[in-house]
Amino acid sequence: MRVVKVLIGIAILVGVAVLGGYQYWQSRLAAPIALDQTTVYEVPEGAGFTRIIHELEARGIIDAVWPYRVLAKLSPDKANGLHAGEFELDPGMSGNEMLARLSSNNVVSYQLTIPEGWTFAEMRHRLNDAPKLKHRTQGMSDEEVMAALGHGDEHPEGRFFPDTYRYHKGMTDLGVLRRAYERMAETLQNVWAQRQDDLPIDSAYEALILASLIESETGVPEERRQIAGVFTRRLERGMRLQTDPTVIYGMGKEYDGNITRADLRRKTPYNTYVIDGLPPTPIAMPGAGALRAAVNPAPGDALYFVARGDGSHYFSSTLAEHNAAVRRYILNR
Repeated sequence: MRVVKVLIGIAILVGVAVLGGYQYWQSRLAAPIALDQTTVYEVPEGAGFTRIIHELEARGIIDAVWPYRVLAKLSPDKANGLHAGEFELDPGMSGNEMLARLSSNNVVSYQLTIPEGWTFAEMRHRLNDAPKLKHRTQGMSDEEVMAALGHGDEHPEGRFFPDTYRYHKGMTDLGVLRRAYERMAETLQNVWAQRQDDLPIDSAYEALILASLIESETGVPEERRQIAGVFTRRLERGMRLQTDPTVIYGMGKEYDGNITRADLRRKTPYNTYVIDGLPPTPIAMPGAGALRAAVNPAPGDALYFVARGDGSHYFSSTLAEHNAAVRRYILNR
């Protein structure tokens, strides 16, 4: 009987020791990690759990690896669930919370903004400068980029929606381009479905071209439909559009910030002072406002407009009125 009591006592002591060890182990995982400011930690592609916890210890983020090694033995699913990518580790988070963060899809993201009215060349420059992206398109021609996106028969200008796009390390510039392309295709389809009747344009692509001219002419949102109205009436009457941004686009790298009379007379595929109708492709990336204006122009009788110098325009219905506005806002200035 006495032996039984001794064995029971030993078992109780072992149980208490085991329970105490378990509670101590759990307390180490529940304790805050050693950070005094938010830190970005990257889990490399293919890195194992052991490598990660030793790196965390080496960087002073955790003070010991043994609690995590025990966790890997008792709960291997938690050790095998780490995701590759950059993660923000915050002061005060526990070891358990840190592992949950490293096993989540809550990776650090970056943003890249493509302004309305930019050209495809400008977009490519910004993509090339974007940090953390994999630059797959560097060295590619525009035609090769479009082919890589699966649209090798299309001209790239105007095909990408200007907006702010978020990405994370490891994504490619082709991935961002694909999202922008799909966004423009969807937006254009929806806008074209809501067009006015009897427009002098016959396709969604012509609406895209017209929207690019509108976007390039004004940055004043409330003017877009007025600009669209002028262009629409000119197209209906067979008048040339005579819009300076097409001259500039046609000049390409020769444009030095000034347009001369000789430039207005220079025959390029884009110069709407010398060609009839729309240019062959868009000249920039229009936003949603310009796209909507292109298919829903404002009514009126204006056939001309001239920049006032403050970003807005003066609209005229006769050539005499327009010439007077030119003298007032351009020649006298």
